[in-house]
Amino acid sequence: MSELTRRDAMRGTLAALAATGAAVGGPRSSSPQPGKGVIQLAEILNPGETARFRLAKQIGINHAIVGVSGALSKVHRSEYVSTLTKIKHDMEASGLTMAGVESHPVPAEKIKLGLAGRDEEIENYKAAIDALAKIGVNMVCYNFMAGLGWYRTKVNVPERGGALTSEFDNKDAMSRGLTEWGEVSQEKVWSNLEYFLKEVIPVAERAGVNMALHPDDPPIPKLRGIGRILISGANYRRVMDIVPSKVNGVTYCQANFVAMGEDVYKLAEEFLRKKKMFFVHYRDIEGKGDHFRETFHDNGPTDMARLLKIYSDGGFRGAMRPDHAPTLEGEGNDRPGYAMGGKVFAIGYMKGIMDAMKIAYE
Repeated sequence: MSELTRRDAMRGTLAALAATGAAVGGPRSSSPQPGKGVIQLAEILNPGETARFRLAKQIGINHAIVGVSGALSKVHRSEYVSTLTKIKHDMEASGLTMAGVESHPVPAEKIKLGLAGRDEEIENYKAAIDALAKIGVNMVCYNFMAGLGWYRTKVNVPERGGALTSEFDNKDAMSRGLTEWGEVSQEKVWSNLEYFLKEVIPVAERAGVNMALHPDDPPIPKLRGIGRILISGANYRRVMDIVPSKVNGVTYCQANFVAMGEDVYKLAEEFLRKKKMFFVHYRDIEGKGDHFRETFHDNGPTDMARLLKIYSDGGFRGAMRPDHAPTLEGEGNDRPGYAMGGKVFAIGYMKGIMDAMKIAYE
């Protein structure tokens, strides 16, 4: 989207708000209006990243989404509570609240592929959920991307001003052939997910831990021979019907639903209405499932201000983090999408919108 188009879109959204009586400008409200949400601005952080902890606090982030699988994979289940307690204390010492964990609390590849040893992984998973509940953490962002996680074919595509962003092109991906797992059907992945859900969701419900399922990225039916199933709103409804539960819900990674071709606004409203949105990844892309690239948060086709208003109006009360920001000048590109410069920009952008719209955040 051009700069002019983006500016016009923002003006249009703010003008519509003003026309309906919404206040524009001034400081944000410290408490939500009745029935409105409170967005917990968050960043994904790993244990020991003290410089990132400090930077997060400096830009006004108070909530951490934490990767704990590495730490828990090194200890026995009996040590999960003590290990997580230390991680939580380290976050709190930096002024951060541990709002959830992301990318599975324990290794889960055998679960996703249906391999020997998956039952042991599931027992670890259950123990991790119970341990998280005991330390007061009630959200797990997990995915079911078997064999391959989030996947890009290029990670150094020039964006605005020469910033580096990532791209997916399915023709390029197919040219790389099958993975070591060979062909894995969608039916097999569905079966593996159902097995997992029936074992784990009842444990999470008893523990009061929300299971926020992340979409497949890219959301295409098959990636290098491996079936992908979390590729549509309809498939998410199927997941929630497999084990109906108040804790069986969604990580609303916006750009993935854009890539699916879904109406990202209406689908957000649906998940909010059903109280199934537990976590949000705030990002945008240019393109669709077979070919797309990441963009700056202010430089894509999605009306990002409209989505923030939808979350607020829908009563969303949970963590939201900017995701997959471009790598800026002076940063290393060793962690594409996860350098901090673009996240700093994104947080400022989000705060500006929410201040203007009187959307409560903390």
